[in-house]
Amino acid sequence: MTSTTVNIEELRALIAGVLEVEAEVVATEAHFANELDIDSLLMLEISTRVENAYDVPENTVVISGARTLAELHAHLVSKLVGETPTDPVIRPRPLSDPAARLFLFHHAGGSHLLYRGWAKHFPQDWELCLLEAPGRGHLQTLPLIDDCDRLVDYFYNAIAPLLDRPFGFFGHSLGALTAYQLTCRLHHEGGPLPAWLGVSAYGAPRIEASTDDRPHLMSDDELRSWLRNVGGSTPQLLDNDAVWPTFAPVFRSDFRLLATWAPPPHEPEPLPVSLSVFGGRRDKLIGEDRLLSWRAFTTHFRGHEMYDGDHFYVMNHRQPLAAAITAAMRSATA
Repeated sequence: MTSTTVNIEELRALIAGVLEVEAEVVATEAHFANELDIDSLLMLEISTRVENAYDVPENTVVISGARTLAELHAHLVSKLVGETPTDPVIRPRPLSDPAARLFLFHHAGGSHLLYRGWAKHFPQDWELCLLEAPGRGHLQTLPLIDDCDRLVDYFYNAIAPLLDRPFGFFGHSLGALTAYQLTCRLHHEGGPLPAWLGVSAYGAPRIEASTDDRPHLMSDDELRSWLRNVGGSTPQLLDNDAVWPTFAPVFRSDFRLLATWAPPPHEPEPLPVSLSVFGGRRDKLIGEDRLLSWRAFTTHFRGHEMYDGDHFYVMNHRQPLAAAITAAMRSATA
């Protein structure tokens, strides 16, 4: 099909055909994973059929980050008419006058989909804002950013209009560094500060040079093996030679950002922001001692919480994490 229009009913029928269900089962706003039980293998099949039907690039569906038929339809329309959305803030439950906003920053090689389904676990009058770095999801056509300061600038410009009420930051792994650096920038410029900062699966900045592995310099086979060992990436991504080339540049760019970020040459002044730390008990990358080193970076350390799991423990503990984050933010703003 070469038309620049995408009929949502035809798209609904296409997905229903893959799932072997009646078309009406594929409701416009039904969540692919949670309500339609579409796993990564089914999504790859849907992606292939969409590519053939609408003449769009390989893996368009997989890398779009679309969670519903409505989102996929909108993405395909924008793709075919050449209009690319550029807003990195995804709000699963937009509110006109939220009591608070919580900004969530994703990990290296990831996207806002890390926080898929989180909104329902938070207070109804809170607005969750999922940050998407360029080069993935609906921002896939934008160039990747492999420099921490430039990524902070990018997010700063995007969220500045949304800091008009109490807000908090939570970042996982790379997202923790980004959230911390963004908080430092707001503090340095005298802007509004988050009431609370949550850092997950990332150690506090160290002045001494790191001896950690530098995954962005590994060969493809080494990098895929390293990612399998760390956990968090599906076999369908790491083992599929057709899909891997799409995601490899994202991993390498993000890991280059982490490896080249230079902490200040002296201990920074503690931030006047409440800070909590989270981690997985079986994390092979970050031990509990490194998490606790965040104490020196805040005037209001609110403790740390450890959960069963590895570096990506967050995937299996969204409800208790949401409860802990809600309690910490409410305590910080009391």
